[in-house]
Amino acid sequence: MESTTRAFNDNVRRAIGDAGLRRSLDKLGHGFPVKRRLAAERLPEFETLRDEARDIKNHVLANLDTYLAAFEAKVTETGGQVHWARDAAEARDIILAVCRDASARTVTKSKSMIGEELAINDHLEAHGIQPIETDLGEYIIQLRHEPPAHILAPAIHLSKEQVADTFRASHDGLPRDRDLEAPETLLKEARAILREKFLAADVGLTGANMLVAETGSIVLVTNEGNADLTQTLPRVQVVMASLEKVVPTLEDATTLLRVLARSATGQEQSVYTTFTTGPKRAEDPDGPDAFHVVLLDNGRSGMVGGDFQDMLRCIRCGACLNHCPVYATIGGHAYGWVYSGPMGKVLIPNLIGMETAKDLPNASSLCGRCEEVCPMRIPLPRMLRDWRRRQFAAGQTGIIARWALKSWAFWARRPGLYHFFADIKMRSLAAAAGRRGRFRSMVMAGGWTGSRDLPAPQGRTFQAQWDARGGKR
Repeated sequence: MESTTRAFNDNVRRAIGDAGLRRSLDKLGHGFPVKRRLAAERLPEFETLRDEARDIKNHVLANLDTYLAAFEAKVTETGGQVHWARDAAEARDIILAVCRDASARTVTKSKSMIGEELAINDHLEAHGIQPIETDLGEYIIQLRHEPPAHILAPAIHLSKEQVADTFRASHDGLPRDRDLEAPETLLKEARAILREKFLAADVGLTGANMLVAETGSIVLVTNEGNADLTQTLPRVQVVMASLEKVVPTLEDATTLLRVLARSATGQEQSVYTTFTTGPKRAEDPDGPDAFHVVLLDNGRSGMVGGDFQDMLRCIRCGACLNHCPVYATIGGHAYGWVYSGPMGKVLIPNLIGMETAKDLPNASSLCGRCEEVCPMRIPLPRMLRDWRRRQFAAGQTGIIARWALKSWAFWARRPGLYHFFADIKMRSLAAAAGRRGRFRSMVMAGGWTGSRDLPAPQGRTFQAQWDARGGKR
């Protein structure tokens, strides 16, 4: 996927001005976040499981080479083949070679963020092989030639009417005036089209939620069952996964599964959770004849042992996106590359460079909600601050921002003056807002008031009220 991250600020302005996107994103806060909270409340040991999941991944990252070697040995033992790719270009070439060896003309593909990172669809198409996305959301955006807008719900930015228009334009041979009003009708039409694609595919491309070193298995988690058809019907299966997806044992995998679905969609467990070990054996009724795993580095090994290693614990549940006020305002496409939300703001600079992604770490209020809901307890705010510190030290921070930081530092070193003038400012703003209690526009705060009102301070500062009650600092 070609990055537009350099144009982040322009992307944001377009997103904020898109009324249809605003309506779609408004629904997000009433869906996944609520379901996650209820699912966590139903499981008394949920917080303990989060600690266990974090510890499992920390152990893996401290012994990554050992577990990757063990995984490769088990895959080979069961009749599969592991390919190591240093970067996206090498991974694309490996996958293309496998497809050519299979004389593939069509390839079915289940939803995979690594696939997006590789831009594998474009690469296959450029070499005469047709890739077909089989996840419903991914299928829709493939027809529209758009990248995913969310890790879990790639087409979350679209309305039902937009999907219907896309199907009318793309599904030739069907009556133009057919009724596509009901979501169930859209689903049935996509299912009928994709059924033929599943049966005709020569190669199936899947991602992997986890790689199990103990058995050489991959774990796939979906709600549609498309990944199972993708990996069992074609003659060849190719798994695309990044290095950090490995876990030591099947028991460890089940621990992560217990926090994954609850954090992602609020389900106790996804509808389909499939463990696959190697190609089809003589007694198996179905499955691929050849099983390939492409392990992608693409900058991740450089994160191991560094300030951003914790980011490699991510299990791609999407909880940080679902709870992020910035994501809820601008959507996923504004981030300009494969990943979005808080995890994207940390990961993208690591994978494609800070110079390209310099605006992302600053697009955060550091409210901490992302870390609060992350099932792997990833300290996302701390890592965003690390990127900001690196930018400042490298002189990559803009003149206005550097001036603002120096100005704030001046007052922060003089707490008496700081609290005195802050109290005056808060009182003045509260008076100016009057009964409205908010500002629809404000000089030097256009970035905030362009998409929402600015609440007025409720009188005196917290520090002033604390002092008035005899509090001690």
